[in-house]
Amino acid sequence: MKWVTRARPKTDRIACPWLISRFIDPDAEILYVATDQVLATASTEGARSFDAPGAELTHRDDRCSFEVLIDEFGLEGDPALVRLARIVHAADIAADRHSDPLGPGLEAIGVGGLDVEEDDHRLLERARFVYDALYAWCQRQVAVPS
Repeated sequence: MKWVTRARPKTDRIACPWLISRFIDPDAEILYVATDQVLATASTEGARSFDAPGAELTHRDDRCSFEVLIDEFGLEGDPALVRLARIVHAADIAADRHSDPLGPGLEAIGVGGLDVEEDDHRLLERARFVYDALYAWCQRQVAVPS
């Protein structure tokens, strides 16, 4: 399946493709396009749109797109993903920046990533490690001691 969002990803537009390819659609093809082309591209490519104005899967109420995807695809049963969602939320939603102590750091990585990588797909590939590592950390945090 093709998935389309706005170009120049940082937080939510890196976290969402990571989530999509890891838990929702392992064969996902991510398309990054100009903001004003997201919906048209979704229509012409038969893609699912996310994290863009008017997108199928985007911010809802006080939730970022990453949280919406978790809800939409029934992934809320994974406590590590729920923990990671709190970090992504804090990094992505300016008003809630300090709602999680890891949020500002993840935001810094996302913003800095834009400065060191010009190619959006390469940026996504380089950032996957960050989300793999954060998810592994979250798994440790929510593990029930035996």
